[in-house]
Amino acid sequence: MSSQLHPPWGYSKDIGPDTWHKNYPFAKGDNQSPVELNTDAIHQDPILLPWFTSYDPGASKTLLNNGKTCKVVFDDTFDRSVLRGGPLPGIYRLRQLHFHWGSTDNQGSEHIVDGARYAAELHLVHWYSKYSNYAEALRQNDGVTVVAVFLEVNTKGLFSIFSQGKEIPFQKFDPSILFPKSRGYWTYYGSFTTPPFEECVTWILLREPIIVSADQMTKLRSLSCKAANEPHCPLVDNCRPPQPLNYRMVRASIQ
Repeated sequence: MSSQLHPPWGYSKDIGPDTWHKNYPFAKGDNQSPVELNTDAIHQDPILLPWFTSYDPGASKTLLNNGKTCKVVFDDTFDRSVLRGGPLPGIYRLRQLHFHWGSTDNQGSEHIVDGARYAAELHLVHWYSKYSNYAEALRQNDGVTVVAVFLEVNTKGLFSIFSQGKEIPFQKFDPSILFPKSRGYWTYYGSFTTPPFEECVTWILLREPIIVSADQMTKLRSLSCKAANEPHCPLVDNCRPPQPLNYRMVRASIQ
């Protein structure tokens, strides 16, 4: 694909969040993510259902450092690892999970809760299986859901993808081990937080964070955003600033 179709973007000042709208006009949309959550203003919605996952550990394929995040890719060719319930109208297939993290423990999450950031945020990206493929789902208002978990997760295998472009097999991994005990959540309608920022995402933000050690965060921050033959450049602070909530409602489950 030509670079004109996918202009360069990143988190440094010259190609960072302040410039993204120039090449990706969706970035100026009315339903962008992430947002800042004011828990006093969140609507408690007794109609919201519990959510459930059925993940097949055999669906995990590879672990990748693409220079912008650490990502695990899953087989989504059929309803193998799925999410249902909550605010969702049907069954959603798990496609990938990735992380956003900071250079210090008080920054890194993309969503902000009552003025505070967490050290990291995990995103599990799913698409609505009633559509023929992922590309079609991206064009639908209900096409995608992202489950967000605050803080940090299992860093096993990260040193194997130390440099940008490194990809290794990553098999028999069950992402449900990354969920907190509580299934309580907030939900709102928004977008992807990276280009091209399609507004097709139902967000499910888990209220309870998962707890990790300082050593695990250090390992994550040791990743490089450069290729193996280039000078080391820490892959940190890969998070988009909060976007205007506008007139969107954030709802809370009563779990």
